[in-house]
Amino acid sequence: MIKRTSRRRGASWNWVLRRLGLGVLVLWVVSVIVFMATQLLPSDPARAILGKYATPERVEALRETLGLNRPAIVQYGDWLFGVVRGDFGTSLASRGPVSDLLGVRLTNSLSLMLIVAVLMIIISIVVGIVLAIRRDGATDQVVNGSFLAMMALPDFVIGSFVLLLLSTAVFTLFPAASIIPTGDSPFQHPELMALPVITLLLATVPFLARLVRASMIDILDSDYVSMARLRGLPERTVIWRHAVPNAVVPAAQGTAMMLGYLLGGVVVVEYVFNYPGLGGALNAAVAQRDLPVIQAVTLVFAAGVVLFNLLADVVTVLLTPKLRTRS
Repeated sequence: MIKRTSRRRGASWNWVLRRLGLGVLVLWVVSVIVFMATQLLPSDPARAILGKYATPERVEALRETLGLNRPAIVQYGDWLFGVVRGDFGTSLASRGPVSDLLGVRLTNSLSLMLIVAVLMIIISIVVGIVLAIRRDGATDQVVNGSFLAMMALPDFVIGSFVLLLLSTAVFTLFPAASIIPTGDSPFQHPELMALPVITLLLATVPFLARLVRASMIDILDSDYVSMARLRGLPERTVIWRHAVPNAVVPAAQGTAMMLGYLLGGVVVVEYVFNYPGLGGALNAAVAQRDLPVIQAVTLVFAAGVVLFNLLADVVTVLLTPKLRTRS
């Protein structure tokens, strides 16, 4: 019995290591694609830095200084070797280290995602459970229909609506621009984070709450819940002791998936509200043709997606005995 358990644990760890290896391979492929895509941009980074009135001699001198005249394979090799060491190169626009430029912005984006993730989990579980208990009622139908409508809307549409409703035309409750002062933590200015947080919650809660609702309904209709009711247990005990703990399992899986979705959502939301995160850095870098910053931000987002997908797979296997045995 002990040997069998050890064998299963070893198989599970081997599966996790294989997934990690696949994630590293995906990141390498992404790095190649990102580098080639930035090399194929139509404009010249040196020209974008110096302006359209710069002389050809100055442009050529800057290209030589920045190493843009070297073969693409040499540039990629140097860049990849630097990334492995944690050095993302030098910004073409600010001429400062990309790591220093993105450090504060990464902190701001992670702070926003942390707040949204905590609130998303709490709200989704509570709303999903309540809707399942009151399924097919008026509240369930109205909220479920509203969730379906919100799931069909792009993030920038939701953000624009939130901005219009809470900061301009109807209610002036929060600042329209979420510009965090330099050197301050986002947690010091909750009023500046309100609109981005509300937007991302409206974009993520509907999916996760519906997932919890569907899981809760399946559990309430299951045989062991029916047996608990036949034993004469109070309905509150049946729901909170037998149904809710099992309904949280798909919520954990869905949360890991939605964290990957948030990485894409923050890009749009940060642009809409001028929030100083990685999304804003990416938008500015594209406008300035700042290739090292574009490459670094894109690779960070790709690493986040790979990490959260791996987390979703691991959570699914750990919470599903059949899959854990097969792995």
